[in-house]
Amino acid sequence: MQRLWAPWRIRYILGKKEKGCFLCYGRSPAARRARYVLTESRSAAVLLNKYPYAAAHLLVIPTRHVSSLENLSDEELSDLMMLVRGSSAALRKALQPDGMNIGINLGKAAGAGLEEHLHVHLVPRWNGDHNFMPIVSNTMVISEYLDDTYKRLVPFFKTLGEQR
Repeated sequence: MQRLWAPWRIRYILGKKEKGCFLCYGRSPAARRARYVLTESRSAAVLLNKYPYAAAHLLVIPTRHVSSLENLSDEELSDLMMLVRGSSAALRKALQPDGMNIGINLGKAAGAGLEEHLHVHLVPRWNGDHNFMPIVSNTMVISEYLDDTYKRLVPFFKTLGEQR
C-alpha cells in the first residue's frame, strides 16, 4: 500500500478542538499569525485557509460575525469585495496561477462547511493541479506547507488592507 505523508494534519487531528467560530480571532500579532491573517482592512480580513482545497487557498471574511451578504452594511460589503479584488491581484502577482476559482457558499445545501460566518473563497488553480488523486483515492495533494505559503504571500499583502 502506498502512503502519502501529511505531517501538518496531526496538529488538527490531535489538537484541542476550538469552541466558537474559527474565523473570529483576536487582534494580537500572535492571534493573527496563528490564523494566517495576511491583511486586514476596516471591516474585512484575508486569511490563508488552514484546510485548503489547493495551495494558497484564501478566505476573505468580514471581521464582524455575520452569516450572509444581506447582513453586511454597504461599507462592509464594499470593503469585503475590495479585498477580494486585491487578493486576486496579489495571488496572480505572487504565484502566477493559470486560473482562479472565487466563490461564496451560502448554506449547507450550497456546500458551506461553516454557515455562521460569511467567507469568500479564492482558490488559485494551475493546469493539471488536481490530476487523478482526488478521483482515485479521495486525496488532495498540496505541494507546500502552509507556513511556507504564508511567508511567500505576506509581502504581496503588506499594503492591501491599508488601501481602504
